[in-house]
Amino acid sequence: MNLEAWKNDYLDFCKNQKNLAALTLKAYQRDLDAFIAFKQLLNPHLEVRHINEELISEFLVSQYNNNISPKSLARYRSSIKNLFDYIVDNKGIKSNPAALVITPKVHNKLPEVLDVDTVSRLVNIPLESEIAIRDKAIIELFYSSGLRLSELSNLHWDNLDFEQALITVLGKGNKQRVIPVGRQALIALKQWQSIAKIWDVEQLAYVFISKRSSQLKPRSIQQRIKYWSLRQGLWERVYPHLLRHSFASHVLESSEDLRAVQEMLGHADISTTQIYTHLNFQHLAKVYDKAHPRARKK
Repeated sequence: MNLEAWKNDYLDFCKNQKNLAALTLKAYQRDLDAFIAFKQLLNPHLEVRHINEELISEFLVSQYNNNISPKSLARYRSSIKNLFDYIVDNKGIKSNPAALVITPKVHNKLPEVLDVDTVSRLVNIPLESEIAIRDKAIIELFYSSGLRLSELSNLHWDNLDFEQALITVLGKGNKQRVIPVGRQALIALKQWQSIAKIWDVEQLAYVFISKRSSQLKPRSIQQRIKYWSLRQGLWERVYPHLLRHSFASHVLESSEDLRAVQEMLGHADISTTQIYTHLNFQHLAKVYDKAHPRARKK
């Protein structure tokens, strides 16, 4: 098979066997299409078994020269390596030519978080309308349970257990997890539920819907959070993932239970969750610099 055929086989495998999300599959396809286009430009007749480390490195250098960031280069390299791992596993080639390819070091940027007082200001929405009641439930749930934007948008009422104060969500890779829901979020959700039942004439049973009975899409949710952050007079740029970061940081700061936070966030690798420990150390360092008499600069 040629490289295009292997790519299609690999993407089918990722979709049907690994249950990867649609957005992840699109990212893989975009990366691999760019590499295949580069290979076709240099040598359209080059067979898969003759693709080597030098060709992959040349592709990454070409992307670097187009001002592609180190993080994106690392993603390109990862996508290509995963494709060739698949080809090796299926006896198409003997070894992976991307295995020894290196990319510039990625400097991970610590996520932003809101402090507790700022979150309190954000959620203190005046309940002057049915939309305000809905939006308060959205923000409370984001901060209470650390959901991803897509998880909250796709939520159904039968995913909520009010008695046990739990919520079941389907995360990345169709992995299910159960997360606690805080008291304030439960109150907000119950207030919204009575209105949602009236709005939901189509009986779609999504938790968050518009007045037209349609599912509230991620873009609309982002816009509502932006609206309320401005309405509440916050200087910070507030977005759904910022509330997820804030949830993780505040829970970890209080509990120091990294494993529990990993489970609630749905991280496959605990190293992804560990970034929040760096955040807390950074916060402590700032407090120390301000408070300790020997740390102050003259």
